[in-house]
Amino acid sequence: MSKVGIFLADGFEEIEGLTVVDLLRRAEIEIDMISITKKREVTGAHQIVVLADKLFEEVSFETYDMLVLPGGMPGTKNLGACEGLVTLLKQFAKEKKNISAICAAPSVLGDNEILKGKHAICYPGFEERLKGAVIEEKNVVVDENIITSKGMGTAIDFGLAIIEKLVNQKTALKLKAAICYKSE
Repeated sequence: MSKVGIFLADGFEEIEGLTVVDLLRRAEIEIDMISITKKREVTGAHQIVVLADKLFEEVSFETYDMLVLPGGMPGTKNLGACEGLVTLLKQFAKEKKNISAICAAPSVLGDNEILKGKHAICYPGFEERLKGAVIEEKNVVVDENIITSKGMGTAIDFGLAIIEKLVNQKTALKLKAAICYKSE
């Protein structure tokens, strides 16, 4: 079974974070909500308090198959300011391990040169931060080990793309039908 870490910072976009957690758990993918705030209670962009499973400092990441960054403001800024997380993202990228980011969060990857030569998408207005990326106009863009998505309205598509990457398309399509979701 795959193991995923999703990083929560104060100001994260709740739908982008929790939709991914919900869908991956339905697909029986182990996903840990990891707080970078030094406390388990993380307050989202819309003042929803979420209890993370783990603190960043408690986790050994060598057993993880994917890292996920939800967007939101100031959540994305807080993710980008976390030196330990940035180091981890660079390590995963160097090792060609899976990284996913949605909304404004792909800017963290772009700012750290993880998207060079990759096809990607982000929330409108953040494109200039995707340094070296080829910008696609799609809800979700998968380029080898990197998955990016446009925003809150694409959170289900993003979660299903992660499931397809980590398990298979059949599982993603079965879950899509089970939740009565129709995409473009």
